[in-house]
Amino acid sequence: MYTIYKEYHFSASHQLEYLPQDHPCHRLHGHNYVVEVELQSHELNEYGFVRDYRELDDLKIYIDEHLDHRHLNDVLGDGNVTAEQIAKHLYDWCVNRWSEVVALRVRETPKSCAEYRP
Repeated sequence: MYTIYKEYHFSASHQLEYLPQDHPCHRLHGHNYVVEVELQSHELNEYGFVRDYRELDDLKIYIDEHLDHRHLNDVLGDGNVTAEQIAKHLYDWCVNRWSEVVALRVRETPKSCAEYRP
């Protein structure tokens, strides 16, 4: 099995409104998110790739246009936008374009990461 990863970065705010008011994440706050998409294939294409990294540029465009420097509660339409939900949202977006996508990770901080893998 061949596996490749591609990483993207964006900054955005969110608020976990369903948490108790004294929880720090209930307050409006932001993160410098790191997104990592994972693709796998048993076979390489005619060029020796799982998929050409340049083909993944559409994910960067999507992130820049829809998530970067936005309030994610407004973008994703929920009062409780978690890293887990962002990972699922981006996974769904990616897998509809590239069949080799097997997982997507969203890192909010250097020490915390959420992954969606069906």
